[in-house]
Amino acid sequence: MRIAAIATEYRYNSHAHMIIGRLLGEFPGYRPQLEVASLYLDQFPANDTGRKTAARLGIPLLDSIRETIDYAERCGGLHGVIIIGEHGDYPLDEWGRKQYPRYRFMNETLDALAELNLRVPIFSDKFLSYRTDQSVRMFENLRDHAIPFMGGSSIPLAPRRDMPDDHHLTNAREWLVVSFSSELEAYGYHALEVLQSLAERREGGESGIAGIEVMQGVAVWEAMDYRQWPKDLLLAALKPVRAVEDAPHPRESADTTYLMTVHYKDGSKGYVIQQTRLAEQWSFAFRDGNGNIFQSVCLSDNNWPFSHFDRMTNTIEQFIVSRKPPFPAERILISSCLINRAMESLHKGRYVATPELDIHYEVQ
Repeated sequence: MRIAAIATEYRYNSHAHMIIGRLLGEFPGYRPQLEVASLYLDQFPANDTGRKTAARLGIPLLDSIRETIDYAERCGGLHGVIIIGEHGDYPLDEWGRKQYPRYRFMNETLDALAELNLRVPIFSDKFLSYRTDQSVRMFENLRDHAIPFMGGSSIPLAPRRDMPDDHHLTNAREWLVVSFSSELEAYGYHALEVLQSLAERREGGESGIAGIEVMQGVAVWEAMDYRQWPKDLLLAALKPVRAVEDAPHPRESADTTYLMTVHYKDGSKGYVIQQTRLAEQWSFAFRDGNGNIFQSVCLSDNNWPFSHFDRMTNTIEQFIVSRKPPFPAERILISSCLINRAMESLHKGRYVATPELDIHYEVQ
């Protein structure tokens, strides 16, 4: 089976290299099921390796998304599209959101498929768009075109150490995810996606999100002192990712600190605490209906070749082959809009409502 690959850039260790590179045989030990039939790259940085890789493997590198999809279909058939809109030289908007061209990539992909009367599965890396209205429109367009869709990142797909049974999640109403880095949009998204992968498992499924609020700096710890967010869940979530049990409390660090609080319509709450050097993996804790606290960690690999991308790429391949998404696409709409609105909340310094997230779904 053959796919068209579309990416912002292709260089060593970029997301395109991590995912498309595995399909191209650039990672010994990974055995791809899919063939890359054609390739489109939006940018060519000084350290680009896409041109040489495509030339060496005899893969057409085309000038537009339309040509990339059309070529793949005409010259052997097209069975899926992989879009990697991550990394590259793109400006920030007034709220600090990186203006990746994911919305344009998706629109041009859907237009090209419609011209060919094709409805092949599409994978799009990480969140939908940097703008809420575009994220919603992308989701609606995919649904209107009856296109099987998978999005998101590698982190929720990574193995989880000592993960409790799902039945503990069904009556949970409070979750906290630990994140790291000073880049809230790029890294906080991973945490929000992990959060939603947990929250959607509660009894009755997802029933919608009312809004999100972001705090930063000293305000985070003052809110903790006033019990506006759960200190015990933070300490529990840190256990799997801190080598020293009596390590200093993160409030003692001068590093950039953010707190995202997600207000679910049913009264449940989700929290993301992010600090520059707080951890090197994403971990989480939650409280079940009996007051018991459970914690786990997403086992992303910090060393090359970053084996969690093996798992992600294999999941993408299985999705394209089967045409069945591995989880509800609504998870990606929710986590996309949450990071969009989180950046808005950070800029405005207040709670931001999320009327677009009046969404109901259940995990089968």
